[in-house]
Amino acid sequence: MLCNIKKRLDRHHQGRVSSTKNGRPWELVLQVEFKTRSEAMLLEKRIKKRGAKRYLDNYFGV
Repeated sequence: MLCNIKKRLDRHHQGRVSSTKNGRPWELVLQVEFKTRSEAMLLEKRIKKRGAKRYLDNYFGV
């Protein structure tokens, strides 16, 4: 299942996602493609546990 990133980011900008509506505007800094949804969810869990900024700084040098 492929996700339309632009459409998803637009939903965040419009405030339609309750967990992210207070942090607008959002900027996409990294996009990673996975073969399965479970792999993607595992990375998302790791990022949320560590904190997005710390995770990106430590693992991707963003």
